Amino acid sequence: MTQTSDRSAATERRAAAAAPDASGAFSHRQIMTILAGLLLGMFLAALDQTVVSTAIRTIADDLQGYDLQAWATTAFLITSTIATPLYGKLSDMYGRRPFYLFAIAVFVIGSMLCGTAHSMYQLAAFRAIQGIGAGGLMSLALAIIADIVPPRERSKYQGYFMAVFGTSSVLGPVIGGFLSGRAAIFGAAGWRWIFYVNVPLGILAFLVVFKVLHLPHTKREHRIDFPGALALITFLVPLLIVAEQGRTWGWSSTSALVCYAIAVVGFIAFVLAERVYKDDALLPLRMFTNRTFAVSSLSSIVLGAGMFGGILLLPQYLQIVHGSSPTEAGLQMIPLVLGIMSGSIIAGQTVARTGKYKLFPLVGTVLIVAALVSLSFIVAADTHVWTLVPFMVLLGLGLGFNFQPVILAVQNAVSPREIGVATSSVTFFRQMGGTLGTAVFLSVLFSALPGRITSAFQAAQGTSAFQQAAAAHPDQVAQLQGSSGDLGNTSFVQTIDQALAAPFKTGFADTLDLVFLIAACIVAIGFFVLLFLPQLALRTQSGIQAAQSGGPADGGADSPALAAEHAAGAAAPTSVEPPVDGADRTDERAGGDSPSGRHGATAVVTPSTGHGRHEAGAHQPTGLDSVPADHLPDGARHHD
Repeated sequence: MTQTSDRSAATERRAAAAAPDASGAFSHRQIMTILAGLLLGMFLAALDQTVVSTAIRTIADDLQGYDLQAWATTAFLITSTIATPLYGKLSDMYGRRPFYLFAIAVFVIGSMLCGTAHSMYQLAAFRAIQGIGAGGLMSLALAIIADIVPPRERSKYQGYFMAVFGTSSVLGPVIGGFLSGRAAIFGAAGWRWIFYVNVPLGILAFLVVFKVLHLPHTKREHRIDFPGALALITFLVPLLIVAEQGRTWGWSSTSALVCYAIAVVGFIAFVLAERVYKDDALLPLRMFTNRTFAVSSLSSIVLGAGMFGGILLLPQYLQIVHGSSPTEAGLQMIPLVLGIMSGSIIAGQTVARTGKYKLFPLVGTVLIVAALVSLSFIVAADTHVWTLVPFMVLLGLGLGFNFQPVILAVQNAVSPREIGVATSSVTFFRQMGGTLGTAVFLSVLFSALPGRITSAFQAAQGTSAFQQAAAAHPDQVAQLQGSSGDLGNTSFVQTIDQALAAPFKTGFADTLDLVFLIAACIVAIGFFVLLFLPQLALRTQSGIQAAQSGGPADGGADSPALAAEHAAGAAAPTSVEPPVDGADRTDERAGGDSPSGRHGATAVVTPSTGHGRHEAGAHQPTGLDSVPADHLPDGARHHD
């Protein structure tokens, strides 16, 4: 009776702490408990970006640094982008929990400091600190889910992340507009509360994660790739700076050319460092021999550029052409968010039932292209907002179909010990694509806009409505004529006679048509890239379970490592059995992607530990990976 009570008490303690059972499995209740903390962290990062972008003009005016406002955004972007792959690699080495807690803590500290800034330079420095934390909130949350949920079930839970992403895109402008519009709240300027609200939310997320997140982690010998990290910084910082400042400097200016040159040197140094550090590298180059990883990384750059670049301009259209406030524009984007949520739920449930994920990114890309092409034809100065709704839903469905299945494919294709670096790498490539896409589309917009406004202005001069308004408001005509060369402030469009404002709105809408069409062409490239995405069997074990049982379950890996290197470090000898029925056919997982160059190899290897069979070319566990967790020597296994 006492033993039964002790076992029950132990089970309750394990459930309360959300720690796995002996096999590494988590219950649905435990997963949802952990998910609560992860979603809070992701919500912080996603909400912060949309809130700040809404209020940045008010902030810049109050700090008397309007011409420096871009640096506050650039500083955040630089540190968050660089930190993303670092979190992935270090969490693979040392465990997720300490780095996720570190990310939350740094984000909260950065937020508090941002609220106390008294100049744009201070704000930029504090935003850089905030970005260091934000870089781990998104990628580590996805990696932790991969640790605790099998791929076959994972997409159902990842749908919650898309819901958070969509909700933040609506709430961000609403909250940002509300707070920045208040002169003071509890004695502090309204915009400062944009940062202060992160503090209680962040503390809550920290406490939840600290209490419920206890993941087993196997210690491994490793080197820290400091040269690779330094080279990555040298490569990325100039590129991100020129992406943000290139339109002001000029893409071929001396400053831009210097940035390009430094970036090239950084890239070469990064490749050399990764070759020297091999498996200990920040981003092991052999991972690009994994076809799933290579295809997903390339498609993330292309789709990130097209998707984020295209989405960026819809709120601007609503505000400039339709006169919506930031808050109203956020609410008008709800159809897009509903589409994202619906697409994510549909994809998640279907993948969980069928185990097939490749179809969704392909269909999603088609939907995105169709939506962007349609928008390029229907967006005009007099287009009603309700006319945009079905196309916004279509665009959202495409995004929902795309995000999580690609992440899932990568996580399923790599070894359990590389889930962190694989997840953060795909997130990193998508973020880089979005940054470059935003820079390109804004450059196209501001390059083509003056000519389009001038053409619309000339066409409108022959209409009676424009002539009457021009006669009544000659000062406004002069203001409109000057706007074609100075696009630094578009707020006047809502204050002048609407007959005079019509040419500006027409020119802006016509320019957006061009941008949407370019975005559609870029996204279309992603479709052809995704055609090469392998459809692998989804594993039925979580990352923790697979690691404890000696490697990927069910043979679902896409050759994530050199088989020779891994076999050399195996703890136990292996024996080769004769081929099984049908083993002479070329298997997609073994053929083409194996770094060993043995295409179509199908010999079945049975580890002497008895933990199932692995096809040649699939992940062969090394060292402690090949030994069940329960058989590890004292001190070799611990919980974060």
